[in-house]
Amino acid sequence: MKSAYSAHKLNQNQLHPLGDSVIVSDMVFDERITSSGIVILNDNGKSTGIRPRWGRVYAVGPKQKDVRVGQWIMIEHGRWTRGLDIEDESGERTIRKIDPDCIMLISDDKQCPDAEGVSTAVHVDKKTV
Repeated sequence: MKSAYSAHKLNQNQLHPLGDSVIVSDMVFDERITSSGIVILNDNGKSTGIRPRWGRVYAVGPKQKDVRVGQWIMIEHGRWTRGLDIEDESGERTIRKIDPDCIMLISDDKQCPDAEGVSTAVHVDKKTV
């Protein structure tokens, strides 16, 4: 019997998004490391984690004209679904459906500014009087 939490085996040719849907993988939610080597702990689910994220386009629907498979896109915060773990010919990965209207930037390379999701925003806790 297959565990409900194990990755679903899937061939990329079996995945057919509808309409202008965009499916992404390789979104980073773990700790981040700045260019100077400072480790910023995982902030997902906290107010400091409210920021856009980069993801790699895994599949697109037939009506999607803005992005293509393999490109890196920056998505507005929270405009993606929960992840679905799959296993395909390139290994295990997590895919998510994103809102195509919330794509902010497109890049052909991962080496784009903020590619690892490093935010330059400064979070300051509210002072109590």
